[in-house]
Amino acid sequence: MSSWTPTTYKTRNWAEYNHSLKQRGSLLIWFDPEMSWEAEASGRRGRQKTYSDAAIQACLTLKVLFGLPLRQTTGFVESLLKRVELDWSVPDFSTL
Repeated sequence: MSSWTPTTYKTRNWAEYNHSLKQRGSLLIWFDPEMSWEAEASGRRGRQKTYSDAAIQACLTLKVLFGLPLRQTTGFVESLLKRVELDWSVPDFSTL
């Protein structure tokens, strides 16, 4: 049985290769300022929701994406919102 030999490639365009390596580390997270971060009133009795389902899903998506615990996720989302200058409050870890 023959063993597997890896394929070798010759890099010919170093500028493009370097640019592609830099792009691997690029991260773009986009928050839409028109997104409804706070939940709308349901009209039912009892305590109303504070955050919309979209806000909670956004936080949980970042949690899963980066493998963070819930408390670190709230801190991460808070720092992202501060960075993009949105004055939204962040759901508590127990809300997530």
